Amino acid sequence: MSVQGAEDRYRHQPGEKLKLSNLDTNEKTLAEDLVKEDSFAPLDALRDELQQLQKVLYAQSKNRVLVVIQAMDTGGKDGCIKHVFSRVDPQGLNVVSFKKPSERELAHDFLWRIHQRVPQNGHLTVFNRSHYEDVIAVRVKELYPKSVWSKRYQHIVDFERMLAEEGTTIVKIFLHISKEEQKARLQARLDNPDKYWKFNPDDLADRARWEDFQSVYEDVIERTSSKHAPWYVIPSDRKWYRNLCVARIMVETLKNLDMSFPEPNWKPGDIVLKD
Repeated sequence: MSVQGAEDRYRHQPGEKLKLSNLDTNEKTLAEDLVKEDSFAPLDALRDELQQLQKVLYAQSKNRVLVVIQAMDTGGKDGCIKHVFSRVDPQGLNVVSFKKPSERELAHDFLWRIHQRVPQNGHLTVFNRSHYEDVIAVRVKELYPKSVWSKRYQHIVDFERMLAEEGTTIVKIFLHISKEEQKARLQARLDNPDKYWKFNPDDLADRARWEDFQSVYEDVIERTSSKHAPWYVIPSDRKWYRNLCVARIMVETLKNLDMSFPEPNWKPGDIVLKD
C-alpha cells in the first residue's frame, strides 16, 4: 500500500475555497479496496524512515520543524501523534498540548504562550491543538467579540511567516472526520469504563455546534494556508489511513530539508584509542 503523493493530494492551496462537507472523510473514492491489515508494513517503513531523518535533523542542529495538529473533538490528535511519532528519539521531539489558557497566559497576548514552545534548532515539535484555538474556539463560543478575534488571522499569518523566515519548517494538519464518526467514537467512550476519562460532557455542547465549527475551520484554513505554512486536510474516519498520510507528509517534509550529518572538525583516522 502506498500513500505516495499525499502531501500534494491533501495540501490546501493558498487562495482556494474550502468546503469540508464536500471532502470524503473516508477517502473511499481513492481507497475502496484498502484494508487496515495492508497498512501495517508501509506504516512501519515510514516510521523507520522518519526516525532516521529525525536523527539527522537532531545531529545537524540547523533546521527546526513545527507540526500543528487540529481536529474536532474525537478527531484523533492523540492517536495520530502516538502512532506516527512513536519511534522518534524523544531527545529531539517535543509534544505540546495546549489547554484552556491560565490566568497568567491570559494576562499576555494570545501568542505569548505559543512562542515559548516553538522548536529550537534540531528539534521537531508537535502542537496538539495550538494558537488556532484562539480563533476557532473563541469565535464559535463567542468568548471575545469579533473586533478581537478577527484581527488574529493576520497576527497568526505574520507570526508563522516570521518563524519560517527564521528557519522553522511548518506543517499544519487538520484531521477531518465526519459527524457520524464522531458520534461512534463518543459512544465508544461511553460504552467502555476504561475510556470514561476521555469523555467530557462539554464535548456534547461542541457537537451541537458542529456546523459552526466546520464553517470556522473552513475560514481559518482558507485564510492561513500559505506556501511557508501549508494546511493539509486529512481524511481521518479510518485511523490507519490517517496515520499513513501524516507519516508520508512528515517523511517528505524532512526529506525536502536536504539534511546531512555534520562533518567532524577532526580527522577520524588520527584518533587512536589507547588501552
